[in-house]
Amino acid sequence: MTVIRLTKEFRFEMAHALAGYEGPCRHIHGHSYELLVTVAGEPEQNPASPLFGMVMDFKALKRLVEDEIIQHFDHALVLHRPTAPDQLETMGDFVGRLILVDYPPTSENMLIDFATRLKAVLPENVKLTGLNLRETKSSWAEWLASDNP
Repeated sequence: MTVIRLTKEFRFEMAHALAGYEGPCRHIHGHSYELLVTVAGEPEQNPASPLFGMVMDFKALKRLVEDEIIQHFDHALVLHRPTAPDQLETMGDFVGRLILVDYPPTSENMLIDFATRLKAVLPENVKLTGLNLRETKSSWAEWLASDNP
């Protein structure tokens, strides 16, 4: 059977800070992220199925990514829990959505988190093969299943 890859692109806004970093990224700042999610599988072969000829419905992929990633991280401030200043938690609505994570919120670490989230919810016959997270027009990180057996 033939394996086909599907890719869907997403955009979200997010702020973060990299505590301890030697440069301006140690301060709170934001990015307009672009996330490309690639999955692979064999197209449905049952002519009676509404998914006949599809690996996965793009709408279903969109819903999974939005539920697991976009709705949590879009317009959020993401900080490494041990480095987050206590006063941020008391600033309420001014800070808005504050997400404290157990890792420095670099593109690399976010991809590891995103891959874990998506692999847990994809249909059994569909495999996550790649994630590409663009932080700026000229800088991105990539996660590939082939590199992470």
